Parts: sequence; C-alpha cells; structure tokens
Amino acid sequence: MAEDKKRDDTYIEMGERMNDRFDPPKPAYRPVPVIPAASIASNPIVPILAYCASSILMTVLNKYVLSGDFNLNFFLLCVQGVVCVVAISTMKTLGVISYRDFNSDEARKWFPVSLLLVGMIYTGTKAIQYLSIPVYTIFKNLTIIITAYGEVLWFGGSVTRLTLFSFGLIVLSSVVAAWADIQHALQNYGHSNTEASAKISTLNAGYTWMLFNCFCTSSYVLGMRKRIKLTNFKDFDTMFYNNLLTIPILIVCSLIVEDWSSRNVGKNFPVESRDKVIFAMVITGLGTIFISYASAWCVRATSAATYSMAGALNKIPIAVSGLIFFDAPVTIPSVSAIAIGSLSGIVYAIAKLKQSQQAKGNVGLPTTAPLVSASSQSARDSMRS
Repeated sequence: MAEDKKRDDTYIEMGERMNDRFDPPKPAYRPVPVIPAASIASNPIVPILAYCASSILMTVLNKYVLSGDFNLNFFLLCVQGVVCVVAISTMKTLGVISYRDFNSDEARKWFPVSLLLVGMIYTGTKAIQYLSIPVYTIFKNLTIIITAYGEVLWFGGSVTRLTLFSFGLIVLSSVVAAWADIQHALQNYGHSNTEASAKISTLNAGYTWMLFNCFCTSSYVLGMRKRIKLTNFKDFDTMFYNNLLTIPILIVCSLIVEDWSSRNVGKNFPVESRDKVIFAMVITGLGTIFISYASAWCVRATSAATYSMAGALNKIPIAVSGLIFFDAPVTIPSVSAIAIGSLSGIVYAIAKLKQSQQAKGNVGLPTTAPLVSASSQSARDSMRS
C-alpha cells in the first residue's frame, strides 16, 4: 500500500509515446475572462465619458444648425421637443423606460417651469448663434454666480471664501474672452470701419443674449427646485412634461415672431445642405434624451462631487471642439480665457465639495433643516421613488 501510494505521488504525465518520442501533454483549457456588462455600466469612467460626449455633441450640432443665415430658432426648439416626446413615448411603449401619464393638474403646476425653460433654451440658441463655442462656454459660467446668490436670497444658502474666489475667476475669464474677441475683430477687420463695426455689433448682440440666458437659466434652476417639491417628478417625468408643455408655446412663438415666407424658408434650408440641417435638428432632439440620461447616470455611478468636477472639466473639450470644428480664433488671450474659465469651474467644484464635507462633519442633533443647493435638492427630489 505504501509503495502504491508512493508511485501515485511521484507520477509525472509524459504525454503519448509516438515513434520513440513523447509528445508533451496538451495544455489545460482556460476560458478567456469576459467582463460582464454590469461591471462596465458601474465603471465611473463610462458615465463620465458619456456625459462629456453628449455635452459636446449637443453644443456642436446646435452651433452647426444655427450657423449661417438660420433664424427659425423657435422652430428648431419645437422640432427638438417633438422628437424627444416621440422618442421617450416609444421607449415607454416598448417597456424600456417608465414615467407618469399626463395629468392636467401636474401640468398646471409645472407650466411656469416650462415657460422658464423656453426662455432659457431660446436665449441660449441666440447667444451661441452670435458667439463662438469657447466664448459661449466661458460666459455660461456666470450662471453659477447668479444661481448661488439666488439660493442665498430664496433658500438661505451660503457663499464661502473659496466660492467667492471661483466667482472672481469666472468674471476674469469672461472679461478676457470678451477682450480677445473684440481684439480679434479689430485686427481682422480694422482696415474697414464698416466690417469692424458690424463684427463688434454681432459680438455685442451675443453678449446681450448671453446675459439674458444666464438669468433665464438661473431662474429655471431655482424655479424648478420649488416646483419639483409639489410634483415629486423623476428624471423622465421632468423630461416628458418639459418637452410636451413647451411644444405649443414654441409653435405659437414661431408663427407670430418668425418669418415663414418662402424666401426665408429657402434661406434657412438651402437645397445644398437641407438634408444635413434637418438630420442635425433631429439628432439634437435625440441628444436631449442622451444628455439627460447621461447626467443622471453620472450622478448615480459616481458622486455629486465627481459629477461637479466632471462638469467643470467638461468645459475644456467643449471649448476645444469650437476651435476644431468651427475655426474659432486661436490666440493667446482666447486660450488663456479657456484655461481661466476651466480653472474657475474646478475651484467652484472643490469649494462645493468642502462645503458639503463641513456640513457632514457637524456632530450633534440638528435643530434646523440642513441647507442644500438648488441643483442638489432637485436631483434628490427627482430621484425619489
């Protein structure tokens, strides 16, 4: 028995003997590991990249449609709203997503928010029509300042020193961007007073629309915080009501304000690029779904701080996309403005992170309700089941 056990212990597999030689044993089969889809979806890099890609796609396509002689902005927004409603309704029918059925009482409560949304997206399209993508992206940061002080006045929020420092960087980046734009216009069109005046007038119109857009965006964010408590909407509920309620408003505004003569329609949809413009309009409508889902996905898979930081860093590729796709002027002042604007977003995200950590670090039983930002509260209320 002991000898048999010894033979078993010292047994070595030599393979099969073939013509006075031994072939080595065949290696054991090892299956190639397959990464499950769930781990990919939970990887924080994927939703961050999706969020950045959706932001760049929407900005570039809107700029493409609005470039040139296009002036049917209300019609563009209406098409985007219709495409979004049809798409999410189809996905609901197929069981991919779910949201509430239309309710007149909820629609009445949400209608003021839809009006603010119309103002926000319309002024945004007018601003990006007159400004380059880098300048538009930089000036968009001014919304942060208005929203922050709106929280202080309406909801009792607070502004720290680091937040004030980020606000200073935001204002500085906007001033540098405007100065770079005006200098570039004077250098290129300085030989002709008429062309230089026309270019500067276009820039001034863009700055004016951008200022209106900042106030409309802040009003929409702050107003949505108040209204979302009355309805307790989730992500797709908000998307459905926002787009559905804005469609009739946009149709009326388009018919009253915009020129629907055959000459103007032909100018907006020239024969040589008509199909491309219509395709881009449809894609931007689908892009609203993509960017909304990517934002919610990024919040779920990461954290509020990471999402804020991604939004701050996201301004860099968006601004660079304007330099690449639309031949925006690349000068030292313009690049400096992009760098300062991106830095201001990063500093602001760090300031909000520290503020939230200080709030979590307070010990003892609270005597008052904790203060949160409008964006954070809206996200919390919309995520509740």
